[in-house]
Amino acid sequence: MGPLVLLHLAAAAVVFAAGRHLGRRGLFAVALVAPVATVAWAVTQVGAVLDGATPAERTGWVPSIDVALSFRLDGFALLMALVVAGMGTLVLAWSVAYFGADQPIDRLVRFAGGFVAFAGAMLGLVLADDVWTLFVFWEATSITSFVLIGLDHDQPSARAAAQRALLITAAGGLALMGGLVLISQAAGTTSLAGLAADPPGGTVVTAGLVLVLVGAATKSAQVPFQVWLPGAMAAPTPVSAFLHSATMVKAGVIVVGRFAPVFADLGWWRPVVVGVGALTMVAGGIGALRQHDAKLLLAHGTVSQLGFMVVAFGIGHPDVTAAAVALLVGHALFKAALFLTVGIVDHATGTRDIRRLGGVGRALPGVAALAAIAAGSMAGLPPALGFVAKEAVLDTLLHEDDPWALVAVVAVALGSILTVAYTARLWWGLFGAGPATERAEVHHRPGPVLVLPVALLTGLTLLGGLFAGPLGDRLAVAGEALDPHAHGHLVLWAGVTAPLAISIGIVVAGAVLHLVLRRVGGVPAARVSGEHVFQRGFDGLLDGARRVTAVVQNGSLPAYLAVVWLVVVAGGVGALATGARIGDVGTVVADNALQVAVVAVTIGMTIGVAVARRRFSSVLLLGGVGYGTAVLFMLHGAPDLALTQLLVETMSLVVFLLVLRQLPEGYAAPPEWAPRTVRIGIAVAAGLAVAGLAAVAGTTRSEAPVADEYLARSEPEAGGRNVVNVVLVDFRGIDTLGEITVLAVAAIGVANLVRAARRDLAPDEDEDPLDAPLDDGPSAAASDDPTVAGDRSVIFDVVGRGLFPVLLLVSIYVALRGHNAPGGGFAGGLIAGGAFLMRFLAAGTPRLARARPLPTSALVGTGLLVAAGTGAASLAAGQDFLESTIWKLHPPLLGEVKLVTSTVFDVGVYLLVLGVVLSVLTHLGAGPGLRPVRGGAR
Repeated sequence: MGPLVLLHLAAAAVVFAAGRHLGRRGLFAVALVAPVATVAWAVTQVGAVLDGATPAERTGWVPSIDVALSFRLDGFALLMALVVAGMGTLVLAWSVAYFGADQPIDRLVRFAGGFVAFAGAMLGLVLADDVWTLFVFWEATSITSFVLIGLDHDQPSARAAAQRALLITAAGGLALMGGLVLISQAAGTTSLAGLAADPPGGTVVTAGLVLVLVGAATKSAQVPFQVWLPGAMAAPTPVSAFLHSATMVKAGVIVVGRFAPVFADLGWWRPVVVGVGALTMVAGGIGALRQHDAKLLLAHGTVSQLGFMVVAFGIGHPDVTAAAVALLVGHALFKAALFLTVGIVDHATGTRDIRRLGGVGRALPGVAALAAIAAGSMAGLPPALGFVAKEAVLDTLLHEDDPWALVAVVAVALGSILTVAYTARLWWGLFGAGPATERAEVHHRPGPVLVLPVALLTGLTLLGGLFAGPLGDRLAVAGEALDPHAHGHLVLWAGVTAPLAISIGIVVAGAVLHLVLRRVGGVPAARVSGEHVFQRGFDGLLDGARRVTAVVQNGSLPAYLAVVWLVVVAGGVGALATGARIGDVGTVVADNALQVAVVAVTIGMTIGVAVARRRFSSVLLLGGVGYGTAVLFMLHGAPDLALTQLLVETMSLVVFLLVLRQLPEGYAAPPEWAPRTVRIGIAVAAGLAVAGLAAVAGTTRSEAPVADEYLARSEPEAGGRNVVNVVLVDFRGIDTLGEITVLAVAAIGVANLVRAARRDLAPDEDEDPLDAPLDDGPSAAASDDPTVAGDRSVIFDVVGRGLFPVLLLVSIYVALRGHNAPGGGFAGGLIAGGAFLMRFLAAGTPRLARARPLPTSALVGTGLLVAAGTGAASLAAGQDFLESTIWKLHPPLLGEVKLVTSTVFDVGVYLLVLGVVLSVLTHLGAGPGLRPVRGGAR
């Protein structure tokens, strides 16, 4: 199961990376590989799952806290995998014909890559058997849907719709995460199967369930969070068809379906779920009756149908749950068919406005007939599967001895009346013979690739209704996976029963409502839409944030520092006041006289930083403080820290000096609110507070230090004698991966900030933000600023050329030796950056651009990919993420040679750090007003 999810991600990566070269058909062929393979695999599992097998996979992620990527294929997961992959295959195949040859290849690449990534995220979600696996893929669907909804990013409406969808669903994701944390902590397990087998209870669990329902409501567009879903129609029709029938909007329904059988007996659960679902059914139905755009009509109809499914799954009665499974399948079939039908009509006429499409049925009779079948299923007309599923839900609800089941019946009846009315409005508006203003003409008939998927979906809808009994027997396994007591059955004709009478009344009332609305001109448009309310609220939030920011972020650096240090002081005083005590600090002041001398010099330079009047002097003294700290590290036996501190301080000093070229020589006068006494008071208080906190942290340990365990495990488990490096690349490798990711993001931020400050240069729009080398310009040779490499020194240039390859070799040596001696990828990357720094200082940015092996963005990206790929390779080999593997080779003459996979991780760190250094030099190294280099320096 995990490999299938990875296959989707790999296919998406290939499409994004090479889609331009593959061409239209090639990129769609690559994108189709993953869903087709998933369908084939799922079909092979049907027999085993029907016989009761539940294959499971678990890959450790963070074993110390029992976090793993877990997948489980029970009956419901298999059904949803078939729905997701099957619909994905059909819609992608349909898209080949829908997107004409005139479509820009870049747009097709974004669509196909985003589509298959979206499908992979949804596949991971439906197969998840761990709350964290569920959450990871839940968030992945939000991100990938954001990309797809905003596919036409040059359209303001598409950007706004994508933003709205992401904000609402991401906020719901945060609520879901909080709920899952509370529930899993109370249960003592993160397994969904474990939660179902032994559900926890208590107030904490109740709070967690409320948060889970909020998350489900945002994803499945329940009131009041339904405002994002209609706007998602800004996406192309294939995206709408897939999103509304099989993927994202079903995510919340799936979560409700998993949790309802376990927790529905809580007193508040059924009133909340049934009430929200009922309101959503009615609100969605009324919204659909207001629409003239066929896609928007279907979108609001989806909101209504989602309310129906939330009621059916959420009420938590076993037989209703079994019927709800059939409802979910029926909805997937008819909703996909109708969206694709609207796409066909739009493709053939150039419009989706039902006020202009009257009479299209005469030109497209086959499409109209297929649409009538799918629409009949949505309206609950026999013999389609939609009718059978709705009858099953009504029948099971009527047999439950529960007042909320009766409320649910009333809600379903009201919502279904509206469904019949808007379904008739949709079909008649698309294909009816009524009058139409500015009647649209069919420019060309749809080809078989556009029609066949619709025919297949409507055929399955009909077959599902005609063979309801056998289908119900197969779907029973999915229902039992949610609730072991779910034993519902499906029938096309059960005689004259109460559900049939209710269905007849629904159809008659819906038809009358449709005719009445046609006569009076339809439901008037709402004065205030949900989208409008959301946008006003969002704009108000941004405006309020700007007002608050203007006060608390007024641009005064002294004010910022004062606030930060006063909070530190308050924290230290508060900790000491509430019981924190300084332990025995001992009486050793220093180990030798050299330490005293270094500390004295460092203190002197620290005071010099505070009293210096020129920025240049302050920076040099600050660098001296850093070098003094590095010497102290060395004297205390920490060569790794000393080496890293020395290199970082050197690079920081250069960056400071590059920035100082743009600043005044002296400092501005201090603000009136901060006279000397106030500044000295804050500084002294902060220093004492930090010293006190350090003393508390270092002298009140109650447990054995973790360093003892690291020392014992370093060489046997990770193959390294340098414990510091082993901790960074092995034991705490995930932390290091996160840190270098932040470093890469920071490099991009610096590059964009610098380029934003030089907007008058009008750089190329396709310029890589990390890789825009800037020329020193003709005036650089005459510069008086020694930091710009002006007045170039021939001696320095020649010496730099000679040392450049030597320093690069040293950097590689330091990077590779870090597992057993001081060094590592970070230190090696800084040394390599120092080599390029010499080339920059000797000859300026053009020489730097010619000397670098790759563009800076390529170095940063490759380094991050290598580091993350090391962890992925460990997972693929069945190990924990970033777990080291040790090989011992015995080549002739060399003796034993030990290879450790964490060295590859260090290589990734090396490349990324080098790329970051080059990016900083490239962007901060050019003087103001200088122009981008073209040609060779590129």
